[in-house]
Amino acid sequence: MSTHVEKDAVTGTDTTGHEWDGIRELNTPLPSWWVYVFWACIVWSVGYWVVYPSWPSATDYLKGTFGTTNRTQLHETLNNVAAERAPYMERLAALDLHEVANDAELLNFSMAGGKAVFADNCAPCHGTGGVGNPGYPSLLDDDWLWGGTLDDISQTLHAGVRWTENPDTRFNEMPAFGRDELLSRDEIGDVVQYVLAFSGRETDATAARRGAEVFEFNCASCHGEDGKGIQELGGPNLTDGIWLYGGDVATITETVTNSRGGVMPAWEGRLDEETIKMLAVYVHSLGGGQ
Repeated sequence: MSTHVEKDAVTGTDTTGHEWDGIRELNTPLPSWWVYVFWACIVWSVGYWVVYPSWPSATDYLKGTFGTTNRTQLHETLNNVAAERAPYMERLAALDLHEVANDAELLNFSMAGGKAVFADNCAPCHGTGGVGNPGYPSLLDDDWLWGGTLDDISQTLHAGVRWTENPDTRFNEMPAFGRDELLSRDEIGDVVQYVLAFSGRETDATAARRGAEVFEFNCASCHGEDGKGIQELGGPNLTDGIWLYGGDVATITETVTNSRGGVMPAWEGRLDEETIKMLAVYVHSLGGGQ
């Protein structure tokens, strides 16, 4: 590497004296405007250090002469939002669900608020937009374990499902007919064939006839004699082809053998009453509300 300083023959600019593989480095100063902007940015940053929180110390930090932090800005924003929402929330508190649903302005407010609350609290299980997941009901159809009216949905939201911390929770438990040896393997196979017949699928007719008696004595009390379910008990409809955990032979056999029992939290106490109303209105509107 050469360090001989000389003028470049092409540009007439002094070189720095550095040369690599025949390539010389020109000693070209930065444009004046760039230098001025650079120093202005340094001065501006010093100003920021003074007026906004910046340098930490051993036990604290420089608060800044403006006394402004992201936390205070967030609180101000939340307070402004709360002030804007207050008139609507007061009206929500004063009206029942049906009155809310019949008030166009309040309905629009509830739909927007309920959608946001659903995304934060319900979508992880029920899916975006309520499409459902295996073991978690779709809220878009008209198949409801505990009822799909506004009042039913509100009650489910308040008390949850099998949420033992709430004494009013929706609760019913399917026996584990195989695990607890309530039915033999053959009886389970027969009743599965009978259940398949409810939704018009091809079954072993002989086994299904035997399964009819098993169903009558063990399953009809919750699912109904016709298999259409009993909403007051949370007993699923077995005739519509909608299956929470799956409707193939192996999955139904697993369900009868070992039972199923999903849990939904009670939102009473976690969400305020006005928010639960908005959520109930939104869920009811998704397409499956009765």
